[in-house]
Amino acid sequence: MCHPEAGGACRRACPERSEGISSSGAGEPAAAPSSSPLYDRIGVGYDTTRRADPYLAGRLAELLGVRADGRYLDLACGTGNYTTSLSARGGRWLGVDRSGAMLATARAKRSRVSWLAGDAARLPFRDAAFDGVLCTLALHHMGDHRAVFDEVRRILASGPSGSDDSDHRPFVIFTSDPDLMSRYWLTDYFPTMMGRAMRQMPPIGTVERLLRAAGFAHVEVEPYAVRPDLEDLFLFAGKHRPSMYLDPRVRAGISSFANLSTREEVEAGLARLASDVDTGAMDRVIRDAETERGEYLFVRATTDPKRHPWS
Repeated sequence: MCHPEAGGACRRACPERSEGISSSGAGEPAAAPSSSPLYDRIGVGYDTTRRADPYLAGRLAELLGVRADGRYLDLACGTGNYTTSLSARGGRWLGVDRSGAMLATARAKRSRVSWLAGDAARLPFRDAAFDGVLCTLALHHMGDHRAVFDEVRRILASGPSGSDDSDHRPFVIFTSDPDLMSRYWLTDYFPTMMGRAMRQMPPIGTVERLLRAAGFAHVEVEPYAVRPDLEDLFLFAGKHRPSMYLDPRVRAGISSFANLSTREEVEAGLARLASDVDTGAMDRVIRDAETERGEYLFVRATTDPKRHPWS
């Protein structure tokens, strides 16, 4: 059954696309059968430390080319922090996630966004339903990236080759890369957890190759270096603020700490970290981990091969 607020985006001609996503009577969809146990677990209190960072939200809006009459999808939207922030800049927005707990938090926010439970690899929308798709810090939680990218390409509208319409209907991703993550100083304190996190993260070269295979003719990558005033406290948000990780509320909102670590490693790593902060040794650790390549990546993929003017 189509979502009542999807603005005609649901694929009515193909009922099987909506399998597992049904209306729950109050205009909200029922949870999809394949919910996300991890984010159902950490979704409670998630927004205590996770919020839309103003710089990141602004850059994502620029890369999407958000406009008032546009139709946008936030894929794996979580609690909807970036969905809500970007929706205030214009357009009609819909957020999709597998976690019922995350979506419950998202729905409690005052916004004009529609929320839907669903699987990124099997989206319940008709072809060419959206003018832009966003995915922030979620690729490492998706299994079949080619299937996901195929679906995104299918639901993105596309104009004639070489036209402005074609270039301004992008798929924008915010992610990291195992090689970049290997430079995080967190690896010195939590090596097992970080090793697991790096194995979970798809390499940027693989992401680019699969995007092109899915029909995105042009893919551009822009590095992002963690800023000291970063407000969204994800994995390496504490690059300049190591004491941040001593707060259990911060660790509770980071999936690597919540799902890939052991109590023993965390306790030992925190003890070393606290000692290095107290003695000032942390300053050298942070300097040694500096890199001009950044720690995260913006990826912008379009169906048109012409270059986008990065601004």
